Amino acid sequence: MQGVIKAYDPGTGIGVLVCDTDLADYDLATNALAGSIFRMVRQGQRVVFDLDETGRATRLRLGSEVDMGTPGFD
Repeated sequence: MQGVIKAYDPGTGIGVLVCDTDLADYDLATNALAGSIFRMVRQGQRVVFDLDETGRATRLRLGSEVDMGTPGFD
């Protein structure tokens, strides 16, 4: 799935993102940045993510142009 960071507090690690496909808000899991290239994220940043068993966003990562659906990158 892909979406955009809506809010993020680097002090607490609490954040919310908006999914592109259904415009739903998903809270970030406590380990959302673990193992990723991100040390923190910023509002408006586009990410690719998965949902954990509790429905929170986890495994945040950058996507390729194909993953992001950029026109001309099929």
